Amino acid sequence: MNCRYLWLFLPLLITGCADYQWGWYVLDPSTQQGQTNLKFLIAGFADTISVSLISMLFAMTIGLIVALPALSSSKPLNALNRIYVEVIRSIPVLVLLLWVYYGMPTLLDISLNHFWAGVIALTIAESAFMAEVFRGGIQAIARGQHEAAESLGLNYWQKMRLVILPQAFRQILPPLGNQFVYILKMSSLVSVIGLSDLTRRANELVVNEYLPLEIYTFLVIEYLVLILCVSQAVRWLEKRIAIPSH
Repeated sequence: MNCRYLWLFLPLLITGCADYQWGWYVLDPSTQQGQTNLKFLIAGFADTISVSLISMLFAMTIGLIVALPALSSSKPLNALNRIYVEVIRSIPVLVLLLWVYYGMPTLLDISLNHFWAGVIALTIAESAFMAEVFRGGIQAIARGQHEAAESLGLNYWQKMRLVILPQAFRQILPPLGNQFVYILKMSSLVSVIGLSDLTRRANELVVNEYLPLEIYTFLVIEYLVLILCVSQAVRWLEKRIAIPSH
């Protein structure tokens, strides 16, 4: 069958079998039960957004630090960058999350709650990708910009902070937006260690109400709305900082 005709089956996928009795009453805002369940599910936005946003900020900082050795002419520094990036990118996020939550407290003799274990794991996992994003953005800046900054007497850090990074940020904004979307989606894995995010709350409500199709459908809508809002914000920011054409 030609794949372009698969859309004809979309209504069947949405409505399911004809004899299935939908239980949308569980999320009906006109009833007390529905209002309680909706408030419980929507409250998960707080943990999902906060753990993703904090992880993104930390990952950007670490990613920039890791990216700088890759721009050096020193082979040992280049090797250090490649080892970090390749090792971290090779570890599944869920495995890293479980190791941080269960292994790090034992290894370092510290106490680590669900939230910060999620932040640390997502930060480490994302920092390798951010390093590559920054490396590509900085290398895309013309050599003449470096030479112009150096001719003004700027040292390396002044050149990067005042000249190169502001221009590189414009280049890497779309990839940064994509990576934030990626973190938002990967944050659902934090539910396995007990963080009360969107996914965890949906799982708990399924156990209580025994209506997984309806509740997980609502979960899909929650993530869809969240991702679309982030995408629109990134597009707006791109237009705000776009370099005007002459």
